[in-house]
Amino acid sequence: MTPDKAIARLTKAEAKLIRSLAMKKRRDETGLFIAEGPKVVSELLRYFPCRMVVVTEEIDTPYYNKETNAHLRQATPDELRSLSLLQTPQHVIGVFEKPDIGASTSGETGFSLAIALDGIQDPGNLGTILRTADWLNIRAVYASPDTADCYAPKVVQATAGALGRVQVEYCDLPTLLTQMKKRGVTVCGTFMQGENLYQTSTHEPAIIVMGNEGNGIRPDVETLCDKRLAIPRYTPRDDSGESLNVAVAAAIVCAELRRRGG
Repeated sequence: MTPDKAIARLTKAEAKLIRSLAMKKRRDETGLFIAEGPKVVSELLRYFPCRMVVVTEEIDTPYYNKETNAHLRQATPDELRSLSLLQTPQHVIGVFEKPDIGASTSGETGFSLAIALDGIQDPGNLGTILRTADWLNIRAVYASPDTADCYAPKVVQATAGALGRVQVEYCDLPTLLTQMKKRGVTVCGTFMQGENLYQTSTHEPAIIVMGNEGNGIRPDVETLCDKRLAIPRYTPRDDSGESLNVAVAAAIVCAELRRRGG
């Protein structure tokens, strides 16, 4: 590492703060979250205020701008390994400030396609859905309060930087969908039994509702769905598994609606 000036050592208090951000309670209290690895950290530096970047001597830092250099901290590989939540720790950990969304945007319809998540629990699924949304230029994702925290470390890693380009708003979904329907948004729910995705028409703007991994879409949300979409099964017998993974299903449905201009 060849920085312009010596990098301050990571203090015990700073290390304690980083460890505490594994807990949602502390993320909520501090307004901070963490990311790991050169790629993810460098991506998020473009979108979120950075409180601190911890590096080891094994990594060079040319991709950190001068403003970020003021927040650099140096740690030994063992110290950074003790802070990491990854099975294979990398040489960079970033501490970022969560965005202040301000007034709720629930009910606004400045989009052609959006996603609503009803109780998605698995961090990997949530991260993959946000990454898919980013790829398909879907910028609005609404989530029920019991959906996994999008700033949890596993979610942040799974998004691979997409978290900076997709706005996630936690809200009461029945209230949100009711407001959107009044504004002409078509609410499309995904179900095992429903209209064939490839044989139904949709009207934009539309919002796609994805349900909980085990229980699907809740009844109070289901009643608000204008369209019940199903991904057809192409196996000759009903022996291909109970259902698709919710992140895979979201990718298929969103890609199809995006393809047809939704």
